Amino acid sequence: MVTVGFVVEGASDKKLVESQSFRDWLKQDYQLQVIDHVIDVQGNGNLCSRNISLYVNLLKKQHNPDKIVVLADLDPEKCAPCITKRKEIIGNDNFDLVIIARKAMESWFLADTDAMKSWTKQGRFFEDFPEQTPSMPWDRLKEIGLQTIGRGPGSSKIAFADRFIKHHQFRVARAAQHPNCPSARYFVEKLKRLA
Repeated sequence: MVTVGFVVEGASDKKLVESQSFRDWLKQDYQLQVIDHVIDVQGNGNLCSRNISLYVNLLKKQHNPDKIVVLADLDPEKCAPCITKRKEIIGNDNFDLVIIARKAMESWFLADTDAMKSWTKQGRFFEDFPEQTPSMPWDRLKEIGLQTIGRGPGSSKIAFADRFIKHHQFRVARAAQHPNCPSARYFVEKLKRLA
């Protein structure tokens, strides 16, 4: 069993990595065990090359995982215009894998058709281009919620992520199967190779 530590950009990402379903999936399918302490750097401004080594060293010192994964959002309006530039900002200091969700991790929510059907209470749902929403994926979730159930996801991304993962059974592996969600597919493929 390979142990994996995660450094994530925000609380929604942390909810995913800490969820029992995510941990069970990695353990069962890839023999990867997520260590209990997930480091949330609390915003993309804190996930840069001058700071990343502090977080990685803390994780190594406290838990000594076999592998370390950094999970971040692209946030093109706030941070970097492309994945290559975002990876340059993060750097490559002492970790094994950097995963960048296009725009934001909520695009992966849009890509999990089964979870979206559950949330919207719609028998049919398919978001054609979850990573190419006109605005941020969170805004698209608000639109969809208002159109289908008469209310958005709420004001808290963290609370929604928790509900969406637990109650609506979001699975990153299903998001990765979406034909137009390459960052989720890349995440799953790279995790598989860590084993």
